[in-house]
Amino acid sequence: MDVEIDEFASQDSEALVVKKLKHNEDAVAKNFENCTTVMGSTSESLNSENLNGSNSDPLYHNDADADADADADDPVDEGEDVSDYDDNDDYMYDDDDDDYLSMQARFDNVDLPPGVEASVSWLNDPTSSTNTPVSTSISTTSDAVGQLAGTGMSSSKFYNPGSIKKGTDIISHSMMLAESSSSGREQEEKDDEVMIKFQLFKRFDTVDDFSDHHFSRMGISGQQPPKSWTKKVQDDWKILEKDLPDAIYVRVYESRMDLLRAVIVGPAGTPYHDGLFVFDVHFPPTYPDIPPMVYYYSGGLRLNPNLYDCGKVCLSLLNTWSGNKNEMWMPKTSTMLQVLVSIQALILNTNPFFNEPGYAEMYRGQDGERRSKAYNEDVFILSLKTMMYTLRRPPKHFEDFVAGHFRLRGHSILSACRAYMEGAEVGSANRERAPDASGNNPMEFKAAVGRMMRSLVTNFIKNGSEDCEQFRTTA
Repeated sequence: MDVEIDEFASQDSEALVVKKLKHNEDAVAKNFENCTTVMGSTSESLNSENLNGSNSDPLYHNDADADADADADDPVDEGEDVSDYDDNDDYMYDDDDDDYLSMQARFDNVDLPPGVEASVSWLNDPTSSTNTPVSTSISTTSDAVGQLAGTGMSSSKFYNPGSIKKGTDIISHSMMLAESSSSGREQEEKDDEVMIKFQLFKRFDTVDDFSDHHFSRMGISGQQPPKSWTKKVQDDWKILEKDLPDAIYVRVYESRMDLLRAVIVGPAGTPYHDGLFVFDVHFPPTYPDIPPMVYYYSGGLRLNPNLYDCGKVCLSLLNTWSGNKNEMWMPKTSTMLQVLVSIQALILNTNPFFNEPGYAEMYRGQDGERRSKAYNEDVFILSLKTMMYTLRRPPKHFEDFVAGHFRLRGHSILSACRAYMEGAEVGSANRERAPDASGNNPMEFKAAVGRMMRSLVTNFIKNGSEDCEQFRTTA
């Protein structure tokens, strides 16, 4: 802009200078008019949708979701879980969307047994007033889950074109608009804070706060644990830190060595793919003579024969199920790593229907395949509900991981949902190839997936996932 003005000035032609300044003034005025039109509609939307009610949120523009959020304000009895709202085992195929959305909203207020997950700030109602004016500047501080507030939005002030003078004022205002636009582009190009935290998240780490751990009230009190116990736990820590496989993440507590928390990512090729499954562990005083105690955060949902809705984990290695001698816990050789890997590989597997004792022998051939396929469809719906619950109430010390995981995988999860609605077999979706959608899945299953997708789209977008809005029409 300065170069152009100087060139005109060098020609000593006052007429040309005036003409150029007039051209710049018109351009600035037009720029302002466009900005005012866009931001004015945004302000009107914020005033009507966000400031008129304590439960409103500009990202939630689905009326049914808004009704569900209002229902979530109802008090929940202590100890109540998600399953309390289900009248029968087929609730995931209920055709009444309002009933389902109401049940889903109550995930936010579930009061599980000791060990309730930590909430995040964006679940809380925004503090607002109908008399509060909409600010004309955008904050760039980070919110509770690490996403930069106002990312990609300009923080420039609004200018009145009538107050803009000719000459240097036009040049300076135009430069400020250009700098503001450049700042917005730079903000968009910055690494996303949520993904940075996710990428830096360690598979194994030591933390302090154990207040929400399921076994926090158990353990050795008032006395020092035996040295042999301490050595065994420390050995387990070293093995976990060194050999944890992909998709298993662990946090231990320095002030409570008897406690451990693990999150396992559902393996690709199974109905659990991309889900997050949370387990709390307690090493009893006589460990390793007896195996560790393991509690599963079910949210009241039974999505595997070995994972009970009460939190019990049924596994030979934990001595919670009978098995061959070499499958049971062996004090001298068994480790915590073996427990976690067994849950990942043996429980969260491709055909969990056959985890039920005797089913492999009882249901053979096509009958077994048909039953297993139907079970996987049910499990996938429950896994989606578990995703929603975990995203809304991430376990303490895993907030960054949960936010980053679902931001990264949101689009892929919704793509799988759409493929399953088009006939693909549950579990066929993975990172390497698109699923074959030539099959034919039951209408009840497709309808249930569609209902889940509507809530997932809203929550994934709220969490920062990109290219998810397209799936709202699919649902």
